[in-house]
Amino acid sequence: MSAPPLPPGGVHRDAPPQPAGAPRANAGRRRAGVVTLAVGVVALGLAFALALSVGSRAVPLAEVWRVLTGGSGSPEATLVVLDLRLPRSCIAVVAGIALGLAGALAQSLTRNPLADTGILGLNSGASFLIAVSVMVFGVSSPAWHLPFAFAGALAVAVGIFLIGGTGATRSSIARVTLAGMAIGAVLSGIVTALTLIDPAAYSVLRAWNAASLEGRTWAELLPALPFVAVGAVVALTLGASFNSLSLGEDLARSLGVDVGRVRVLALVAVTLLAGSATAIAGPIVFVGLMMPHLARAIVGPDVRWIMAITAVLSPVLVLAADVLGRVLLPNGEVPVGLVTAFLGAPVLIAIARRRDLVVAS
Repeated sequence: MSAPPLPPGGVHRDAPPQPAGAPRANAGRRRAGVVTLAVGVVALGLAFALALSVGSRAVPLAEVWRVLTGGSGSPEATLVVLDLRLPRSCIAVVAGIALGLAGALAQSLTRNPLADTGILGLNSGASFLIAVSVMVFGVSSPAWHLPFAFAGALAVAVGIFLIGGTGATRSSIARVTLAGMAIGAVLSGIVTALTLIDPAAYSVLRAWNAASLEGRTWAELLPALPFVAVGAVVALTLGASFNSLSLGEDLARSLGVDVGRVRVLALVAVTLLAGSATAIAGPIVFVGLMMPHLARAIVGPDVRWIMAITAVLSPVLVLAADVLGRVLLPNGEVPVGLVTAFLGAPVLIAIARRRDLVVAS
């Protein structure tokens, strides 16, 4: 992941006005961003290696390397690494990137620090229509889960934005958050009720609804890759526009930003990213809440840097949660969604207790 480009002067034309002493602070933040990206790439590689090595059947890293490079690994190690752990680890990476970028984009779009695809109910909307597709229409192909996931995420996103708006006041932020949580809770309850009524659907949806990566295959991942790629590219290209929007809509328009177009593109990107992540990995929560806040703490309010760092660090969190879930219990696994929820709940409480609830995009 390359750092967002800056002109020779070091300040983007769409960046907010620079107060006295800001150039030195910005230079320090850029250095911190470059270091964080480098460390994040190394951490991502290590987390991916651990995800291929750690589990009920431990595979030494040297043997993992031999298997991946076509060397003389044992048949059991080859089966475990290539057929079981490699697809689920790739799914963890793709879902992490999608959830992190969707959360960062949602926070910038709504200027709401509590924005996350799980908290705002987008994951629940996607889950609801996927459950309907399985139970009502008998959809079994993972590729056909995607349009239902997109439709569910989009419907919830439009609904909460209509209810709460996209303003930066405390009241609008509270309305968006409460509307998303209420809609998500209702849809999650309906999904649970439907699966309990239909035992066959329950067996199909149980592991997926718990956001477990166990048993995931390439069949879930490959159809979603183009949509994640499009959503990620759109999200990363909107950073400068959101920097301008932080100055106010009128000034952003004077800088040449089409505010309506930016919001529509952001909504489309969030839908693609949240829907794809939910379809391939289940309703994982809090990834899009934690990682953008960590990135913002490191590099400040520049959305371009926040997006870049979030895209690198989010898959590290999902991979680490997957590995941790494999070793917490002596028998069986803890789903990734439960691990991220356990880690993210304290972060949500800490953010909610802050007085300043407006993201300075």
